[in-house]
Amino acid sequence: MSCKQKTLTSPITFIGKGLHTGLNVTMTVNPAEPGTGILFRRTDADGQPCIPALSDYVTDTSRGTTIEKDSVKVSTIEHIMAALWTSGVDNAVIDIDAPETPILDGSAREYVAKIAEAGLTEQDADRDFYVVREKISYSVPEKGIEIEIYPDEDYSVSVHIDYNSNVLGNQYSTYVPGDDFASKIAPCRTFVFLHELEPLLNLNLIKGGDLDNAIVVVENPMSEQEVDRLKKLFNKEDIKVSKGYLNNLELRYRNEPARHKLLDLLGDFALLGKRIKGKVLATRPGHAANTAFIKQIKKEMRKAASAPRYVYDPASTPVYDINQICNVLPHRPPFLLVDRIFHIDSDSVAGIKNVTMNEPFFVGHFPEEPVMPGVLIIEAMAQCGGILALHNVEDPENYSTYFMKIDGVKFKQKVVPGDTLQFELRLTEPIRRGIVQMEARAFVGGNLATEAFLMAQVIKNKA
Repeated sequence: MSCKQKTLTSPITFIGKGLHTGLNVTMTVNPAEPGTGILFRRTDADGQPCIPALSDYVTDTSRGTTIEKDSVKVSTIEHIMAALWTSGVDNAVIDIDAPETPILDGSAREYVAKIAEAGLTEQDADRDFYVVREKISYSVPEKGIEIEIYPDEDYSVSVHIDYNSNVLGNQYSTYVPGDDFASKIAPCRTFVFLHELEPLLNLNLIKGGDLDNAIVVVENPMSEQEVDRLKKLFNKEDIKVSKGYLNNLELRYRNEPARHKLLDLLGDFALLGKRIKGKVLATRPGHAANTAFIKQIKKEMRKAASAPRYVYDPASTPVYDINQICNVLPHRPPFLLVDRIFHIDSDSVAGIKNVTMNEPFFVGHFPEEPVMPGVLIIEAMAQCGGILALHNVEDPENYSTYFMKIDGVKFKQKVVPGDTLQFELRLTEPIRRGIVQMEARAFVGGNLATEAFLMAQVIKNKA
């Protein structure tokens, strides 16, 4: 899997009807700058609002995946998302003049073909990967739905469907590294059971659906009267049933329905907004389950983002012990608030502060319930960041760092005597003209206690 972001070399346009709205749609997929992601832009709405193609914006999954922002929506996005993401497109702005993408032939075949024809351009930006570290599961037992993801070096998906159907039976489909999505998965059309059609029509849906862009599965033999009713329903005179499918349909693959469920899953999983490194096993997946699972992954990602990046081993030799810290920082007890540095590289640093009852501030903060003042936690993180700023300076003892700005401070939990504070700071921009900008976090026992964005300036001492 490539590590660089990609976009289209040139725009591509699709014209067709929306499956549920029946509206004529013109949709143009445009190249976009690195870091844009996939955005849908409603050109027919006031101000041409954009909706990010992310699971956070999913509002409906009843008969397709719908994203919505500020009451503006785009529906049935799963096929174009699967085509773009699996073809390697990371960034695109999709102009669309209706609230639904064109259904075309019910598959992603035309989407993939035009993407390949336009070609891709590699961009000067790295892809963002979600690397699965441990098994994550989602299930709806009463519906037989189960989705699991496991750690793996690449992205692969296995889908199993079983709807207790005499026509479909048990079906399986897989997508593994090296597979040709364009020939194996993209041509597979959406499918629906005959008994589901009338309720959809009664709900004023599938206005753009016909027997050319969907596989209709017929479970039971039909009488002539029922066939006549379908002729009126679809306004077609040549309707017939053969081999369990309406209109003597020829399947493109024996397991085309399972492959289409795989296509839908790939499109819905693209709404994570990150490339995945993991192995997915899915039984009876659907849009609701797919997007719920992605939202569950996002919760795990937020938890991971709130966990320490580095593991402190008290038995290991420190990068800076207390004496070496004193050679770099001008601070001295009782205002020296870093005891040890155990990691440092070009753009990050990690250190610790052992909080004891001997700290002088506990005398007054507070006599009956000692709590470390938040401002001193910020100061301690800044001192740790000062070591990062001065790490490659030849004579650090001749320089000091001074606060310029503190933003986004959040205190998550109290710090009390007996705690070991672990600081982790990372440069958010390269140091220029002595200006240091850092993301700072402090942990206690692996739990985030304090976070902030710090800006400081390194200045040479006058004496």
